[in-house]
Amino acid sequence: MEVTRRRAGQSLAAIAFALAALGLVPGAQAADTIKVGVLHSLSGTMAISETALKDMVLMTIDEINAKGGVMGKQLEPVVVDPASNWPLFAEKAKQLISQDKVAVTFGCWTSVSRKSVLPVFEGSNALLFYPVQYEGEELSKNVFYTGAAPNQQAIPAVEYLMSKDGGSAKRFVLLGTDYVYPRTTNKILRSFLHSKGVSDDDIMEEYTPFGHADYQTIIANIKKFASAGKKTAVVSTINGDSNVPFYKELGNQGLKATDVPVVAFSVGEEELRGVDAKPLVGHLAAWNYFMSIKNPTNAAWIKEWSDYAKAKNLPGQKDKPLTNDPMEATYIGIHMWAQAVEKAKSTDTDKVIAAMAGQTFKAPDGFTVEMDAKNHHLHKPVFIGEVKADGQFNIVWKTKGPVKATPWSPYIPEDKGKKDEPEKL
Repeated sequence: MEVTRRRAGQSLAAIAFALAALGLVPGAQAADTIKVGVLHSLSGTMAISETALKDMVLMTIDEINAKGGVMGKQLEPVVVDPASNWPLFAEKAKQLISQDKVAVTFGCWTSVSRKSVLPVFEGSNALLFYPVQYEGEELSKNVFYTGAAPNQQAIPAVEYLMSKDGGSAKRFVLLGTDYVYPRTTNKILRSFLHSKGVSDDDIMEEYTPFGHADYQTIIANIKKFASAGKKTAVVSTINGDSNVPFYKELGNQGLKATDVPVVAFSVGEEELRGVDAKPLVGHLAAWNYFMSIKNPTNAAWIKEWSDYAKAKNLPGQKDKPLTNDPMEATYIGIHMWAQAVEKAKSTDTDKVIAAMAGQTFKAPDGFTVEMDAKNHHLHKPVFIGEVKADGQFNIVWKTKGPVKATPWSPYIPEDKGKKDEPEKL
């Protein structure tokens, strides 16, 4: 009798499972989704930049789901808040992979957060898509880097500053937040400047902690450094909400772009939202996308985001919807991952990695961008824009087409001989 009951129970369970798979019982759809992790700071010093990326992930998931999902399944976002706390990023990554069983995670902004989670993703053989410009010096089998490497942002920006069109700068201030991305990027830039004949006497380098708010003394020192008679420019790798007081102090002290231009690598449309941009007109940013780019793909994407922001009543965005470079990199990454899953007919990490090689996507930047077949980085165009009074950017320079990323910089001697593809784990 007991055996009969057990067999009957097993049969009923099998029938219930089959019905659920067909979506014929309540709640079945939830069991037949593909879970997607969203790992961005929604509080703390980086929330100013990362909240919009979380919302872009959710919008893109809605867009894909409206078209039938991936492999016929709906995508189900799992959102966590690592709160600008770098060790907490690792804990939240473990939660997404081990407890929530996500198929992929889209997240991180700072390199210190990415470095924190890297052992988690590699140890679990899980996938992370990282959407922000970074310092290079890394290749992981388990990460796809959809932001810029230094040769796709930092190097072209400094070359522009040294050119006649960029003001023929001879002295440089390397100003950043005190962590791995600014310090490594500036190590690369110092070596690059040396190769162009710029001496250490003509380079000023300074760092501030996350959340730093008092830039009065630093900007006074920049003005003094610039008074030596040579054209001076500032290269800013300041990250997070510190950009607001930095740019406000630039305006307060009357440091105009015609005197000492600032080129930023982590300031876009979103970071300028809380700043009076009128005193900043002419200062620069280097990215792989600007909202002001004119083409039908970008216009449609901006409208989609604007409609989504208003429909979801997103704080800040509903009244003034803004797109920016890391949002575009997020959007591209999700679509490429979805295409790779369809090609692989599986969410299995190794199968998706193989299918990601050579994936292409018509991006809002106006180009068809491509995932490198070997190095897990996008081939991306480079743009340099001047700040306008409305907080948008006027594009003053761009590459003719997408640029292949060079993760291992030729300006760091110890990089010589390193392979341009991740080690197989």
